[in-house]
Amino acid sequence: MDFLKDLGIEKINPGACSGPGKWASAEGRDLIASVNPANGKEIAKVAQASADDYENVMTAATEAFKEWRMMPAPRRGLVVRDLGEALRAKKDPLGKLVTLEMGKIVQEGWGEVQEMIDICDFSIGLSRQLYGLTMHSERPMHRMYEQWHPLGVVGVISAFNFPVAVWSWNAAIAAVCGDVVLWKPSSETPLTAIAVQNVCNDVMKAHNLTGIFNLVIGRGSVIGEKLINDRRIPLVSATGSCEMGYRIGKVVGERLGRTILELGGNNAIIVDETADIDMAVRAILFGAVGTAGQRCTTTRRVFLQKDIAGEFTERLLSAYKQVRIGDPLEEGTLMGPLVNEAAIEVMMTALETIKKAGGEIIYGGKTLDRPGFYVEPAIVRAQHEWPIVHEETFAPILYLIEYDRFEDAIEWHNEVPQGLSSAVFTTNLLRAETFLSHAGSDCGIANVNIGTSGAEIGGAFGGEKETGGGRESGSDSWKAYMRRQTNTINWSKDLPLAQGIKFE
Repeated sequence: MDFLKDLGIEKINPGACSGPGKWASAEGRDLIASVNPANGKEIAKVAQASADDYENVMTAATEAFKEWRMMPAPRRGLVVRDLGEALRAKKDPLGKLVTLEMGKIVQEGWGEVQEMIDICDFSIGLSRQLYGLTMHSERPMHRMYEQWHPLGVVGVISAFNFPVAVWSWNAAIAAVCGDVVLWKPSSETPLTAIAVQNVCNDVMKAHNLTGIFNLVIGRGSVIGEKLINDRRIPLVSATGSCEMGYRIGKVVGERLGRTILELGGNNAIIVDETADIDMAVRAILFGAVGTAGQRCTTTRRVFLQKDIAGEFTERLLSAYKQVRIGDPLEEGTLMGPLVNEAAIEVMMTALETIKKAGGEIIYGGKTLDRPGFYVEPAIVRAQHEWPIVHEETFAPILYLIEYDRFEDAIEWHNEVPQGLSSAVFTTNLLRAETFLSHAGSDCGIANVNIGTSGAEIGGAFGGEKETGGGRESGSDSWKAYMRRQTNTINWSKDLPLAQGIKFE
């Protein structure tokens, strides 16, 4: 694995955190193992940060913010531009490392790095577009306008399934907004975080900067708790389960901090009798099997109009039989392993619950007898009202549910507590528009004739209900990383009050 050397990864990480321009010593710290899910073998050991380490990095980040916020936004954009160029140069080895440590196929690993590059490109332009409005004052010789200021230190908690891309959505935009970032990655994927931090350190050094991009690797009970309780962090952006979101939302909310929460998804696709079945099968296959069902946008429920349900199911089964499961670094593999043994247990427990409810597993659902954490993707005939169908099982289980009336399909689609991504396959214009209307999908993302996975960075990403309500990446999501200020300038020699109030 020569590509690890290209990323500055050693057998034992030289430190648990990186803040003031260098790695801290690993001496005397607990180590965690990074494991390759494709074979279950250890890749490397990584030192975990202590509470003191966190404080050192946080202090450096707070000081760095004072200088960074005063740099003009277009100049901050040049730093992010160089970050994007550095990531371009490392796309191949970094994508392979994502695959090695997380288990997604290498095409998806490269795609994740491309997302980082794309969001840097997006942020360069954004650095010249942090617009405020001007308003007409009701008072003569007064000017009103609003402007946006940086928040401070932004805390980013990322999940294992997208170990680098989601960090970049936050970090690139926060950086051009004038914030600095403190990143706590998943303990399942520390090596990818180290590799990215090495790139960041090189870019910061080239610009004579420190403390803009900061990394702290450690347990959630130590580092995570300190981060979410830290009043010096005005914004916490976290990706993970709904349970994690409840905890973070409560703690940060109690100190009146802000959150961007991107939590669970229980994403569904409605396929009506007018749909292009070839397109729908391809979209559902990738949506359900891609990343071994471990995307927040994974397709988990499919509502099939009963007149086409039989034909559609047969074609989907045929497509599933062609999915090559194996080493995610090998060309031609379409599905790699789950991230760890615990993920397999979660999937098997869910399938047992399905059987007890009377569900029929019509394809897959077995573990594979080979090294690593491999399973067969499962297809289940289900009923929409089953409690297990309303839960997000982070594994490749796809529920097929038949419906008669399109209105019922929309109602069943919306009855789950999550609200991230959704789609309809139809050539009926009225149904397509209904799905996108106030009476349609209640998700943050709603697509027509496109699957639930594969969001572009130009659109704001996030969901409603228990998905958390946060928005990351494109559009005007930059406003979440800044504070709004309304300014009024009196250029007269009088002091009139608003609303015509007299106080003389």
